[in-house]
Amino acid sequence: MEEHLYTLALTRVRGLSQPMALALYKELGSAKAVFDLLQSKESLPPFVSPKLISILRAGEADALKRAQEEVDFCTKGKIRILALNDDDYPARLKEIPDPPLVLFFLGNANLNAPRIISIVGTRRITEYGKSICHNFLPDLKRTNPDTLIVSGLAYGVDIHAHRASLESNLPTVGILAHGLDMIYPSLHRQTAQQMLAQGGLLTEYFSKTVPDKGNFVRRNRIVAGISEATVVVESADRGGALITANLARDYDREVFAFPGRLNDQYSAGCNKLIAQQKAALITCAKDMTTALNWPETSALLEPRELSLFPEFTDEEARVCLALKGSMEGIHINKLVVDLNIPVGQLTALLFELEMKGVVKPLVGGRYKLLDF
Repeated sequence: MEEHLYTLALTRVRGLSQPMALALYKELGSAKAVFDLLQSKESLPPFVSPKLISILRAGEADALKRAQEEVDFCTKGKIRILALNDDDYPARLKEIPDPPLVLFFLGNANLNAPRIISIVGTRRITEYGKSICHNFLPDLKRTNPDTLIVSGLAYGVDIHAHRASLESNLPTVGILAHGLDMIYPSLHRQTAQQMLAQGGLLTEYFSKTVPDKGNFVRRNRIVAGISEATVVVESADRGGALITANLARDYDREVFAFPGRLNDQYSAGCNKLIAQQKAALITCAKDMTTALNWPETSALLEPRELSLFPEFTDEEARVCLALKGSMEGIHINKLVVDLNIPVGQLTALLFELEMKGVVKPLVGGRYKLLDF
């Protein structure tokens, strides 16, 4: 796809910062439109300086060459390229201030699943932290088996969260700080391979990217932004888990933490988050699902509920159930996430329901269920 090629190239222009690349992309609506400026005979938009054009012109050839190499790599490896404007780009991630312009995904998970949580914590996990992972996730599986678990494939809490998810038959995605041509740490390769069949691997980094420290820090915003909530299992009073938790708060996402004893080094961060009211205390999956107002998944599509809308298809009935009880209406973006229906298909369903006189479109992209 041409737009994918130009989006990849936009991230590789030497001298163009990632914030500036994102700003150009959002202002002009596509990566292709950014590069079209170089051929345009019209006057430049006010936010585009001659210096910026010089940077784009000087870096265009090399950037497009590297982008084509990555497209070829992804095609050969059956890796999906997800650009910011794509319908299947993670919708929650689009909401953060600095989303990646492009993502690379290998696996079968739904990155717009109705329920996604991130699990983070120390790399020096204790037996207490291990027991939390291996009890919390089976517990969550019983009540909400469709939940997608996200973590970073690192040592400690990350890898135990992934493995406990696999054992519980929950889908799990690892967010990487390098390209998909390698696995770091290499000891986790077998787990990563299992995740490809029950989740996947996601990164913003091109192949041949080494996993340096800065990449891990930057990776944390994806871990925090792609999910509805972040759960901190164990953490010292400093570290990447607390960075991720604070990012989640900045993104208006829920943060939860498991408490520990006062003298436990790797519970100090969790206790601090709870004491400062930066995280809600949880001891089990039920604590979290209650706080998030998650009903049990099995209750969402019970036949007796669908029978309330006998004249509609199952898909139409699901939309009606999602809208039921909302007096102010629900935004279409939230419906996309809650129902796991592509935006194009959902728009068609809403139009059909509008024609049947049961749904009313409101200003601002919201929809309301009418009495009928």
